[in-house]
Amino acid sequence: MPSRNESDVKESVVPVIVSVIGYLLLVIALVCLLMRHSLLGSGTVPIVIQSLAVLLMIWARITFRGRSFHVSAAPTDGGLVTSGPYKFIRHPIYASILFFIWAGVLSHISVIDILLGVLGTGGAFIRIILEERLLRLRYPEYTEYSAKTKRIVPFVY
Repeated sequence: MPSRNESDVKESVVPVIVSVIGYLLLVIALVCLLMRHSLLGSGTVPIVIQSLAVLLMIWARITFRGRSFHVSAAPTDGGLVTSGPYKFIRHPIYASILFFIWAGVLSHISVIDILLGVLGTGGAFIRIILEERLLRLRYPEYTEYSAKTKRIVPFVY
């Protein structure tokens, strides 16, 4: 039977490894879509969606201030952010990435592109689930915030 200390290490290391895997899946999907010329949308609607996704990303980063991005899902110091786009969705940065990916995939639709979109979405959701678990531990008010704020799409999901 593992000692308490070994169990603590396993509980803290496993989520880090899994979140890095989620990050790598997302990066692999983005790079492959870019190499296939399927990441950037073609046509008015996909380009508008991707432009709005970029603006959402910028708004989220400005609201998040100078906090850094971590390869592993790790909440940053400075308190829970619930203003700006975070008032409407809990994960605007991931949302912007997913909106950008799917606008490109659906404008260059192929089986491989759809599979890459699913891969990227899976990677993002691995990170979202792990981040939410860690946010609940670090910021007890996250549970109440998450009960009234959708994850990715305002008023829907």
